[in-house]
Amino acid sequence: MAPKSELLMSLRAVRQLRRIRAFYAAGGLLWLAAAVWSGWAHPGSRQMWVSLLLLAVFAGLLATTSVLLFRLPNAQKHEVARHAAPRRAGTPRPAGA
Repeated sequence: MAPKSELLMSLRAVRQLRRIRAFYAAGGLLWLAAAVWSGWAHPGSRQMWVSLLLLAVFAGLLATTSVLLFRLPNAQKHEVARHAAPRRAGTPRPAGA
């Protein structure tokens, strides 16, 4: 069994990789739109090639984070549940609830 600190580190890594994967996907869509726009307005221009280069960079980063998320061991199994603990019979209810 893995130590607790290793499990927490893996959960943090999964959460951070999911956030950054969304960022890379948004960046890829932005650079795709920029490449299409500049390719339509000025075909073969420097701006079009730079947009395509940055699109390739973001696509590579997105692919890398997706592969890392796929390879993390037991990433789905150890997700922290986000629900309240069940109430005990003897505990009083708060006034607002």
